Amino acid sequence: MSEQNQIPEIFLKPYDPSEHEKNIYKMWEDSGYFSPENLPGERTETFSIVMPPPNANASLHAGHALFVTVEDIMIRFQRMKGRKTVWFPGSDHAGFETQAVYEKHLQKQKRSRFDMTNEELRSEIWDFVQENKSLMEDQVRSLGASCDWTRELFTLDDRVIKIVHDTFKQLEEDELLYRGKRTVNWCPKHQTSFSNLEIEHEQRTSKFYYFQYGPFVIGTSRPETKFGDKYVVMHPDDERYAEYEHGQKIDLEWIHGPITATVIKDEAGDPEMGSGVMTITPWHSHIDFDIAKRHNLDFEQIIDWRGKLMSPAGEFEGMNITDAREAIVKKLDEKGLLVKVDDTYEHSVPCCYKCNKEIEPQIREQWFVKTKPLAEKAVAAVDDGNITFVTERDERVFRHWMEHIEDWPIARQIAWGIPIPAKVCTECGHGMVDLDDSITECTTCGGSVAQDPDTFDTWFSSGQWPLAVTDFPDGSDFTEFYPTSVMETGKDIIFFWVARMIMLGIYRTGQVPFEKVYLHGMVRDKKGVKMSKSKGNVIAPSEIQERFGTDALRMGLMVNNAPGSDMNLDPDKVNAYKKFANKIWNITRFVLDSTVNHDYTTAPEYSAVDQVLNSELEAVVKEITDLMEKDRFDLASEVVYHFVWDTFASKILEDSKVYINSEGGGTAQHARQRLLIAHLVTSLKILHPFMPFVTETIWQELPEEMKDQEILMVASWPSK
Repeated sequence: MSEQNQIPEIFLKPYDPSEHEKNIYKMWEDSGYFSPENLPGERTETFSIVMPPPNANASLHAGHALFVTVEDIMIRFQRMKGRKTVWFPGSDHAGFETQAVYEKHLQKQKRSRFDMTNEELRSEIWDFVQENKSLMEDQVRSLGASCDWTRELFTLDDRVIKIVHDTFKQLEEDELLYRGKRTVNWCPKHQTSFSNLEIEHEQRTSKFYYFQYGPFVIGTSRPETKFGDKYVVMHPDDERYAEYEHGQKIDLEWIHGPITATVIKDEAGDPEMGSGVMTITPWHSHIDFDIAKRHNLDFEQIIDWRGKLMSPAGEFEGMNITDAREAIVKKLDEKGLLVKVDDTYEHSVPCCYKCNKEIEPQIREQWFVKTKPLAEKAVAAVDDGNITFVTERDERVFRHWMEHIEDWPIARQIAWGIPIPAKVCTECGHGMVDLDDSITECTTCGGSVAQDPDTFDTWFSSGQWPLAVTDFPDGSDFTEFYPTSVMETGKDIIFFWVARMIMLGIYRTGQVPFEKVYLHGMVRDKKGVKMSKSKGNVIAPSEIQERFGTDALRMGLMVNNAPGSDMNLDPDKVNAYKKFANKIWNITRFVLDSTVNHDYTTAPEYSAVDQVLNSELEAVVKEITDLMEKDRFDLASEVVYHFVWDTFASKILEDSKVYINSEGGGTAQHARQRLLIAHLVTSLKILHPFMPFVTETIWQELPEEMKDQEILMVASWPSK
């Protein structure tokens, strides 16, 4: 360092994020301050966050970068406010999601999971996940996540499995669990069932066929299901069919010849839909199933688990249902039973969210949770103020779903996941929860039993995530940090995850799992289009970080991004914050150069102008603090940006040059030096939650006299 340059050499060139970020993160992690036990000072008030565990099957996407940014802002702010903070990290085995990803790997190798045992498939996926899990965690670190890695948990760890199994058993004891035959959403490709939440509905234009069914005209878009139709349903108040009585038998000609149909009067019949008459296929329709249950009707499977027609289809047996459709219509037409065809029928088609194949409702015996009693307690917790939503809109959505909740099918027919600890009678089908593998015969009929091959829905296990990470029921973290302070996650999983964590958390502990819910929106491309690989508009966080630095990415994700709102990620916007990071760098260089000989032992004598500037700084800090406490990080980040750039850099620094450059020093110069120091230190502190890397890099180069802590991450927030 030369006589002319008495500031750290690091400031003699522009800020380069790639030179500093990894070293800064290592310093943070090595300090131990990510763990609440090691934080300096007396900290009695706790603040805790549970990380939404990223899937351990792929790299992070833009949505992950957003949640890491928001949660890290929360935890850094509260840590600097003097609270005993902990951010519990983890990773998700992601059940079906991960198995579907791995199946694509198998396809490339010309292999199939159906040629493997479940044990072989689990073993291969385990190795695949462990490798990706490590890469994913490094990506979380690169984003600046100040989470406590000593508390990291994987959703297939023994602690998680035990809690999930115990909850399963408790549900059985409380008669909230049952194994029954009900229609489920079945994917013929992936060979597993899904809950209604996991089904995507696609608007399609299809053919709608009208057929003569005895004296009635019926309509359907799925003639392949009609082989088993022997019940004709109409509304009991439909006067057009008053002459027909419930239970009346009618002989008619159908696909394979004469049949006898039974009239069913049920309010599910819609007089406004077509002729007001419909036939039902109870095995392959949720609505038809409910009608059949109400009237104790027969069920017959027409379509097999692979989407092919079965023996009731006669000569069409073995055909794929889509291939058979027109052939069936042709036969009905030849029999004089086709009335007309509508080519413009627009309807919502349920599809597998992963492969987009049409879902086939199937009757399957599996495990269900009675969710209504759980939902009622969850809503009561919101009513009582024990849990709040940051936006009223999210609360309304939550309440509406809970009020219309359906029983939850928690079994999945996949290998990758937590096995269901149960036995099933091979004779009567009775299911029995068996945590210790001790049941050897059916408790109902005495018949032989076999292990249930299914695994839990991943949302059932992740729905108990706050319990697992705090080590319920006896862990010290559970005692100190449960309920956690806030659950921050994407608004798209309010039903999948948030609602279920609330229900299961209250069920197991009597307390809400978190006190507040902050839901962020979707990250779209710069034109507002949803990112997808097929559109080629996916922006990986790592690409942005390499170009502009992590701090710039974080600011680009935060400014103007209100809670619950979708945001557009524009690289040009991020580039502006790269320039901002360099502006902070240049401000520091100016201040250090201007205060190199400052006397810290003498109190400053502020002028009236200085006092106004100091008061304005206090007001800005108060405004930012209030916004942060109200979870308006979008507004707080904007206020910080404009204060540092427009006020501190553009006005105060420029006005200070006359004081700094004056010969002889004096009280005015000394006071202005102290003012610049205070503004710089305060600016670094209020910027730190948003831009932790550049602020910490600068902090490490400041004179000791300027700092209240060696590491900015644990320095005190400038306003209590």
